[in-house]
Amino acid sequence: MGIVKLTLGFLAIAAVVLALFQVAPPIMSNYSFQDDLKTVALMDGTSLTKTDDDIRNDVLRRAKEHDLPISDKQVTVQRINTPGIAAVYLAADYTVTINFPGYAFDMRFNPNSGNKGF
Repeated sequence: MGIVKLTLGFLAIAAVVLALFQVAPPIMSNYSFQDDLKTVALMDGTSLTKTDDDIRNDVLRRAKEHDLPISDKQVTVQRINTPGIAAVYLAADYTVTINFPGYAFDMRFNPNSGNKGF
């Protein structure tokens, strides 16, 4: 009976470790990508020469660096132009499929550049 419990305990620990190796990379990529969105919003928000498409391309380039499945239609670019303040709000909406043996599910992420209300 002790060997069965030991084997089941080992299998449970192995399943948890496998789950962590499948789930942790997309979460870490999203965290890093959200930091990149804030950087792009700060840098491109002050530039009056960059168009919305230029900013969207910067975001897509950063997403590609993180191997994220984001298309141009999934990126939101909003300009915030108030007197004295020029800023950009960025958001992206994407899902990543996590595959386990015999089971798959989607993790949905919605990183953004921060609060769009000043």
